[in-house]
Amino acid sequence: MNSLQEESNRCLNCKVKPCQKACPLGNDIPSFIKLVKEDNLKEAFNVLTQTTVLGAICGRVCPHFKQCKGSCVRGIKSEPISIGELEAYVFDNAFKENYDIKTTNELEGKKVAIIGGGPSGLTCAAFLRRSGADVTIYEKQPKLGGITRYGIPDFRLSREIIDKNIEKILSLGIKVECNKALGKDYNLEDLEREYDAIYLSFGANVSSKMNIPGENLQGVYGGNELLETSIHPNYKGKNIAVSGGGNVAMDTARTIKRLGAKNVYVIYRRAKEQMPAEELEIEEAEKEGVEFLFKTNIVKILGNEKVEKLECIKTQLVQKEGEKRPVPVNIENSNYLLDMDYVVMAVGSKPNEEIVSKTKLEVTQYGNIKVDENYMTSKKGIFAGGDLIGTKSTVAWAARSGRNASEAIKNYLLEE
Repeated sequence: MNSLQEESNRCLNCKVKPCQKACPLGNDIPSFIKLVKEDNLKEAFNVLTQTTVLGAICGRVCPHFKQCKGSCVRGIKSEPISIGELEAYVFDNAFKENYDIKTTNELEGKKVAIIGGGPSGLTCAAFLRRSGADVTIYEKQPKLGGITRYGIPDFRLSREIIDKNIEKILSLGIKVECNKALGKDYNLEDLEREYDAIYLSFGANVSSKMNIPGENLQGVYGGNELLETSIHPNYKGKNIAVSGGGNVAMDTARTIKRLGAKNVYVIYRRAKEQMPAEELEIEEAEKEGVEFLFKTNIVKILGNEKVEKLECIKTQLVQKEGEKRPVPVNIENSNYLLDMDYVVMAVGSKPNEEIVSKTKLEVTQYGNIKVDENYMTSKKGIFAGGDLIGTKSTVAWAARSGRNASEAIKNYLLEE
């Protein structure tokens, strides 16, 4: 018996399944772990693939302590079950043994185009294809994977794992057109003539700004863009500030530190316990020498043409009426300066306005594509999901959106 099978023996197989309720995808965690206990890994894979096709990835990068693992009953008196490791173990074994994902032929004869090969698009494509639809993914990058490949550093998620998981999904018979960008190589109108339905899932990878003075100086970058392109300035001997508290901030800070930066500061306006980043990622960043400035706000970036200094201000957390959690408020006369060479904005992201405008679809006030309760956009037969519609920015939530959209598309196609 290996260590992970021993770990599975610790599961209490709770009837109320708090871990499943905390999983964005609703994976039947107790059932698949029970099958791991019994060394029936093929059936464990079948149970998991009822709700997810990205188990090898989610098992490694999901914020488990904020989701399934954090709700494990075992965690009340001892260590919670390592659910993510068990999920990855089941999928890794399925790749090795070449287990198939079960399929039906309900949508035979129906054609669907998926624009964007990230977690949402891959999941939607997989669930539609396993229902028998003829599915083609259009992706602007040379390879599929989206944020998992072009946003999460390889020291956190190996490219080999991404490749194997995607290979398993494509083995369903999904067609792929890479290096094809919407609005450049094809238009929605072109696809509408060829396909019965279209799913938009090209993400929201344009870094948001803080709207403070100095953001247009040379040396101010977006965290999403740095991770996506892997095109970095020379950080050696330099001071870099990363503004934000999520996983993009952690991934960017750790990447920059590994590229030889002298000092990397993560500047976050709230307290450490309020950071949206996974606890493990924060700990790893600290171990690697990243410094954290909590309850601190950047109010101005100073410099002649390029970044030279940051003006920061200390904050305090105040509980305001109508707010769910304390709000950071600047403390008067607590301003101070930091010498800085580069600043990275990792305070959120938004869809590419230029590409969204080319779809000619209705958008929300935040620039996301507007959809109804069935993921349908303002145009019949065109659906959207994932970050593009403002879904929570994690791999699992994007995948959940893609799965839900696949069900809506399936219903739409069967009713036609």
